[in-house]
Amino acid sequence: MTDSAKTLSWDSIASLPFLHCDCALTTFKMGTQWSSIQKRLKLVFWGPLSCRHLQISMALALSVFVLLAFTVCDAAISCQNEAGEPVDWFIIYKLPTHKIGEVGSGVNYMYLDPSLETWQLSKFMINSSQGAIGNTLSQLYSKAIVNKTSNAAYALYNDSPPVLKYLRGYGHTKGLLLFDLHQGFWLSHSIPHFPSFPEMGYLYPSSGKVNGQTALCVSLHYDQFLHITQHLVYLFPRFYNCSVPSAFATKLPQLAQLCAGHRPEAPSNKKMDQLVSRQGEMFFTFAKSERFVDDIYTGWVAQVLNANLLVETWQRQGHDLPSNCSLPNHVMNIKRIRLPGSVPFHSKYDHSKWCISWAYQKHLTCLGDLNREVSQMWRGGGLLCSYNTLIYKAFRQVVDWYIGC
Repeated sequence: MTDSAKTLSWDSIASLPFLHCDCALTTFKMGTQWSSIQKRLKLVFWGPLSCRHLQISMALALSVFVLLAFTVCDAAISCQNEAGEPVDWFIIYKLPTHKIGEVGSGVNYMYLDPSLETWQLSKFMINSSQGAIGNTLSQLYSKAIVNKTSNAAYALYNDSPPVLKYLRGYGHTKGLLLFDLHQGFWLSHSIPHFPSFPEMGYLYPSSGKVNGQTALCVSLHYDQFLHITQHLVYLFPRFYNCSVPSAFATKLPQLAQLCAGHRPEAPSNKKMDQLVSRQGEMFFTFAKSERFVDDIYTGWVAQVLNANLLVETWQRQGHDLPSNCSLPNHVMNIKRIRLPGSVPFHSKYDHSKWCISWAYQKHLTCLGDLNREVSQMWRGGGLLCSYNTLIYKAFRQVVDWYIGC
């Protein structure tokens, strides 16, 4: 059998079933990276090829294509679910050590994302690098991010940072941003001394075991990080580790200023804004500076959203604000929590900060930064809110007891 000259089109390569990688092919076909692939492949498929040569050349070309395709897929920064797969958002609720009539490990947690109907007890522990938070933060701790800071920006903030001494004057807020010029994630949480510095790898603080904690991760397109930066200007977080390369600093100058320890001027004492996740989920934010001297729940959120609120925050005896029914929309303190399949626990062992609408019809849920305490009326802090029915039902069902009006 004689070898006949063969040619191979780029569309036929891309259509091969074992080369399908949605995020890579979309990027390649829509942008300059696909042209770059074509140029590389032309070095292999140059001119007429014999059948034997075609087989060898095709194998080499496909190896290059698959390597580049999977590199692009792996490089997409986003929240990661329990299996290490990209997810639009997730929430974890870590159980406290002390529950009613029971002492636990303090590292078990419940997990929720758009694929679930309600809370799911994780098979992982929060002090393990496995699980949703460990998987998500592995993108920060990977050498690809730490050693190639020109390709990504990150910012870690916590009023009680790991290792460092506590300093006054900053907002009462905790979180992490990690993104490139395409997308990234925002992890907002309640855990002191967390997360650890990138060079140290994933470490969960022993101080974070005692009380209940929550964390909300949202995957976002790059343009949404301008909104987050403006939100953080009001809060004035304590950034303890940052990398904002010049490619990002020109578009997000306020983030670069905050990371450098400077405080950009906020145009007012509070701000509402809107965020859209990568999959189109609508969130909205409340941000207050220390110049807005009031309980964020009573004096602002409940009134502007025209909703009575059930609020769960860490309430230390003698410091907590009582349920408030003096304004048109009331704020009522939750005192006991019962997550599905778990023993209930009191709010004094819960360091999380969240609220929901008392009326089921509203479907409002917010997770945030501030406790209902007198001292925190003078602190910067905020909330990330949603009208997502799944999130609302998950939080509404865990309210075991609250102080009404």
